[in-house]
This record gives sequence, C-alpha cells and structure tokens, in this order.
Amino acid sequence: MLVHEGETRSPAADRALALSLAGVAGALNTAGFDAVGLYASNMTGNVSAISDRTGTGDLVLAAQACLLVVLFVLGATTSTLMIRCRRRKAGPGAYAYSVCAEAFLLVAVGLLVLPLAEPVRSHTLVLGLSFILGLQNAAVTKISEARVRTTHVTGMITDIGIELARWLDRDASASDRLKPHDPVRLRLYLLTVGAFLGGGLVGVVAYRLVGVALLFAAAAILACLALPALRR
Repeated sequence: MLVHEGETRSPAADRALALSLAGVAGALNTAGFDAVGLYASNMTGNVSAISDRTGTGDLVLAAQACLLVVLFVLGATTSTLMIRCRRRKAGPGAYAYSVCAEAFLLVAVGLLVLPLAEPVRSHTLVLGLSFILGLQNAAVTKISEARVRTTHVTGMITDIGIELARWLDRDASASDRLKPHDPVRLRLYLLTVGAFLGGGLVGVVAYRLVGVALLFAAAAILACLALPALRR
C-alpha cells in the first residue's frame, strides 16, 4: 500500500490507502472541530472563513483560520521534502517514512496538549492537526498521483458526480472520443467518502469519551500501516 506508486499501484492498493488514511483523517478532523469549532483539514472552509471574518471585522478568528491554512501548507511542504530526500536514498519506501512521521507527530501533539488547560488545549490541538493532515495529504496525493485524497472529500464527491454522468451516458459510441465510465474509480471515490464519514463519526464519539488519547490510537494505527513497507 505504501510501496508502489503512480501507475504501478493496483486498485486494491488504492482502496486500502483510501480506507485506512481517510478514516484516520476523518476522525482527526471531527475531533478538532468538536474541540474548538475549527476544521483541521477543510482548507476551503478556512479560506472562506478568512474572507468572511475579515469582512465582518472579526480579525481574531480570521487570523486563526489563516494560521490553519499556513500550517496545512507547511505540513504538505514538509512531507514532500521528506519524500524527495528519502527517495534519493531508499526509493518508494519513502512514503512509509512520511506516515511514520505523522504517527510520531500525533504522539508529540498529544503529549504537548495534555497538560494544557482549556481553551488553550483545544486551539493548540487543532493547529497541530492541521499541520499533520497537510503532511498526510501530500504523501497520499504523491503516491497515488492524485487518485486518492484522504483529508477532504470535495474533489471526491465531484468525481462521483462525473462518474455517474459517464455511467448515465454509457451508450455513447467510441467514436465520440469521450472518456468512458470507470466503475473501479467510482468504487474508490465512494469508499474514500465513506471512510472519511465513518472515521468522522468514530472520531467525535471517541474524542468525547477518551479525549486526547484518540491521537495516540490514531498514531498506533498509522505505525502499523507503515511497518510492512519499512520492513520491505
């Protein structure tokens, strides 16, 4: 799942990647939203919030949303640099190192926020998660050549609509030079959205029950996913 990249990946590998990492991302995203009312991975919403809050004069919330966007970008930049550097030495196994880094950072953020009092704890938590999810999204995007995106679902839902249109227009002849319906990709998109939704439901319930321990559980899952690739 974390070794093969691009066109060498099988549909099963893409589905496994989507199911596992979209589930984790959905859980972390809803945990952050439940904690402080801000999304750690929804950059569309955060960019809109910057415009809205700036226009209404709420500069504090505008600054918070801006910081989330910056941290997400920095996470994606860090992940890409890490993968590029590691690939020069170890080939495709570099993606597993990025997932391991995500697990390590989840533990670090969890330990950092544990002694903090509210509301500082919640705000620090969502800021850390934004960086971590930016890191994850860059790694998943690169290894799948953008077929899989795990930290947001706007693109996936759009792709579902496109595939449904192709399915409805499946009687078009080959001479039309139109791309045909791809049921494999449709299943991948549906699985990604479903995993993000299911992970989000689990995440908000778990965060209310165990709090920051959710981050440690997510870190353990990610470490288990990365170990087979690291052993190879």
